[in-house]
Amino acid sequence: MKITVIAVGKIKEKFYRDALAEYGKRLGRYCKLEILQVEDERTPDKAGTSLDDAVRAREAERILRCLREDAFTVVLDLRGRMFDSEAFAGQIEQLATGGVSHIQFVIGGSLGLHEKVCKKADLTVSFSKMTFPHQLMRVILLEQIYRACRIINGEPYHK
Repeated sequence: MKITVIAVGKIKEKFYRDALAEYGKRLGRYCKLEILQVEDERTPDKAGTSLDDAVRAREAERILRCLREDAFTVVLDLRGRMFDSEAFAGQIEQLATGGVSHIQFVIGGSLGLHEKVCKKADLTVSFSKMTFPHQLMRVILLEQIYRACRIINGEPYHK
C-alpha cells in the first residue's frame, strides 16, 4: 500500500519534524509513505472572507496538481466523518482488500481547504470538532495511520 500525505506549508518546528520522521520510520514496515508539501499563502489576520477564499483557492491549485486520479482521496475537514481508531483501521483495511493500492490524504493550510479540493474527495474525515494547527495535524494523521496498521496486523497498540 502506498500512502501519500499532501499538506500545505512547511514544517518549521524541529519537534514536529522529529515526530514525523519517527512515524515515517515506523510506517516503513507497513507501507510506502510519501509526504508532499505545497507552498502556503501568507494571510494577514482578519483579512476578510473574500481574501481568505482567494488564499484557499491559490493553495487548492497547488494541491490539485499533486492529486493522483488513480488514488483514493481522503480530505481532512471539520465537516467530515469521525472514526474511532478501530473504525479508521477498518476503513483502510476495507480499501486495501477492495483493491485500492494508493491512498492520498490531504491536509489544508491554516484557513482549511477550498471547496475545489473537497469535491475531489472519495472520503472526508474529521479527527475532532476541535481545530488543530495544520503542522500538528500531520503528526496526528501519521500516528493514526501507524495505529491503524498495527490494528490491521493484529499487533498490540496503546488504547
